[in-house]
Amino acid sequence: MPARIAVVTDSSSCLPDLVASRWAIGVVQIQLNLSGQFDDENRFDRREVIDAMRAGQSIVTAPPDPGAFFWTYQEAAAAGATAIVSIHLSGRMSDTVRAAREAAQQVRIPVHVLDSRTTGMSLGFAAVSAARAAAAGADAGRVIEAAERRCSTSTEFIYVDTLEYLRRGGRIGAAQAMLGNAFSIKPLLTVKNGEVAPLARVAGTRRALAKMVDLAVKKSGGFRADIAVTRFGASDHELEIGRQIERRVPAMVESMVVEASTVIGAHLGPGALGITVSPVG
Repeated sequence: MPARIAVVTDSSSCLPDLVASRWAIGVVQIQLNLSGQFDDENRFDRREVIDAMRAGQSIVTAPPDPGAFFWTYQEAAAAGATAIVSIHLSGRMSDTVRAAREAAQQVRIPVHVLDSRTTGMSLGFAAVSAARAAAAGADAGRVIEAAERRCSTSTEFIYVDTLEYLRRGGRIGAAQAMLGNAFSIKPLLTVKNGEVAPLARVAGTRRALAKMVDLAVKKSGGFRADIAVTRFGASDHELEIGRQIERRVPAMVESMVVEASTVIGAHLGPGALGITVSPVG
């Protein structure tokens, strides 16, 4: 009987529901604690979370319980999967991958758990590549290769209004050195070696966003690439950023504007924007 490989990721991948459904990707929800209410992140209203953050309310994130992974894996096995490739948020940002590995030991079919060393749509595009390979009949080794190739070549460019939310959540990593800047100086960040890292300091929001677009265009380098613009709460900028990239990256394969995972937004803060550049092939 030919192998059927199931693909699982977590909600930090920012995959739109339609994309996850199209490729039959299982998405395990990271958890959020908002002023004592503890639940899967997709059960919270995004606007209420943003309003709570601006009001200074306590927001804490937590990895999924291993049981959530176990039942997702069990469902895949019951649906006919002979193996699972489970790819997740960087282990330097969260214990999500540890919870997945704990659950994997309890499942009767092989479960290959990958630490993506990234997050956001870099993780999302990796999950889609893995699912495409699986749908084409690839074995587990080739599905893993497809995911790892995307993770290693994708780049996150991130704009935040302030580093304060990252500082509160302890996810600031090497970007700690950028704290203490004047209010008008806006930080641009990336993900490097599995954690948030500084990229540039730019005076003013518009200049910072223009710089982020320039960096994304340069990174695409004329190669075929999928590009995602990620937002946490609607702004006046994401659609224009998408239009600029479409004009300036002629080799773009697919583009989309997606909502950031609420958990990611809880660490980046309201008004955060990101661009993911993910080479294809």
